[in-house]
Amino acid sequence: MDDIIIVGAGIGGLTLGLALHAAGIPCRIFESAAEIRPIGVGINLLPHATRELATLGLEAALARVAITTEDATFFNRFGQLIYQEALGRAAGYEHPQFSIHRGDLQMVLLDAFRARAGHDRLSTGRHCIAVEQDESGVNVSFSDGPAGSHRGTVRGRAAIACDGINSAIRKQFFPDEGEPRYSGVNMWRGVTRWKPMLSGASMVRAGWLSHGKMVIYPIRPAGADGLQLINWVAEIETPVYRKRDWNRPGTIDDFIGAFADWHFDWLDVPAFIRTADSVLEFPMVDQDPLPRWSFGRVTLLGDAAHPMVPRGSNGAGQAILDARVLVSALLENGNPTAALASYEKQRLEATTRIVLANRTNPPDAILREVFQRTHDRPFNAIDDVISREELMALSEGYKRIAGYSKDALRG
Repeated sequence: MDDIIIVGAGIGGLTLGLALHAAGIPCRIFESAAEIRPIGVGINLLPHATRELATLGLEAALARVAITTEDATFFNRFGQLIYQEALGRAAGYEHPQFSIHRGDLQMVLLDAFRARAGHDRLSTGRHCIAVEQDESGVNVSFSDGPAGSHRGTVRGRAAIACDGINSAIRKQFFPDEGEPRYSGVNMWRGVTRWKPMLSGASMVRAGWLSHGKMVIYPIRPAGADGLQLINWVAEIETPVYRKRDWNRPGTIDDFIGAFADWHFDWLDVPAFIRTADSVLEFPMVDQDPLPRWSFGRVTLLGDAAHPMVPRGSNGAGQAILDARVLVSALLENGNPTAALASYEKQRLEATTRIVLANRTNPPDAILREVFQRTHDRPFNAIDDVISREELMALSEGYKRIAGYSKDALRG
């Protein structure tokens, strides 16, 4: 009865579980999948997120399986260098930036939660159907799968929806919201085993969405064969898309034409793509920001609260920050309703700014500026196109909005 009920064992749900356990607040996690497997592709953990995970004692475990990212490097589609800046500790932050396989991150969090809280505190095959509440607690109803038979109800002190962009609890409170909003950009994602490129810990953004853009970065240290596992995303403006499915196979021939002549001295992009272990396809989507997340003893967290297009390397990080703020609010407020209202007040406006910034001026706005000013042609010198001060301002502006400027983290 005193448990906080967490719906979903993704990045946000597991981080919340670990943070609640560290704070001495009992919780239980219920996951829809029958088995939690290390699926997905690469994500980035920016310094504001790694600071929170370090506080939970996870930095060493993450460093063993991740790449400690050193620099962000921007190119046009002709392979010309536009801008480069140091990242994480290389840029003077107290905490690193990690580039990591999403499955590796989830397993680090899962193993830590089970070891600390106990295996019985996480149940799989429990798909949330609905939540009800009264003056003293919540009842969360589950089935044994999205189309499964009813499995009963769990009672708790409060319920936190960490069940992603298709959250059942979000739909319960906002039944007329509609499908996720398509950005006009389709993505093909994959991982390729390849020799280290550039610094060996570089996050590369190249090209532009109208003609084809790539994001490329290593997510696991090199093995005995000297090859790293390198994550890549091909992004192209596409008018038609199919509904998002994290596991839908993609077809290389559907998009590789946009990158057919990307033969750079640091990477043969078409050969790199064709060597991929597998390719997944899904649209770049988000949802319009909500007017509220908290309803009495129930609230939303992570992608259930503020799904954002993946253009700022910041979705997982914001879920991790949500977890920290929510736990602090619960410690400060004995009344769960007051705690969830406080959490919303601290996080809703901040994440709304990020959702909107990711649509318009995320870090890759640097590529857009150069694309527009050069009319998609090679340049003689980047200083003839845009000043370093303008490039720095674009980069630093996003860091301030997203909450990981050095000043924000010092505060």
